Amino acid sequence: MAKGKDVRVVVILECTGCVRNGLNKESRGIFRYTTQKNRHNTPSRLELKKFCPYCYKHTIHGEIKK
Repeated sequence: MAKGKDVRVVVILECTGCVRNGLNKESRGIFRYTTQKNRHNTPSRLELKKFCPYCYKHTIHGEIKK
């Protein structure tokens, strides 16, 4: 049986370094990851340190709205 609201939801993580430097000509784009989180365990926005190929380093990736 299906529940009304799923506990696990798919979230999109966006590089915060690329977003801040979006006006620079050096930045080629904004990199995004997709992952899942448990809505009950982490009700706040998710932030993970991931590798960004555009920045060529590990940066903080924050959850964005779909």
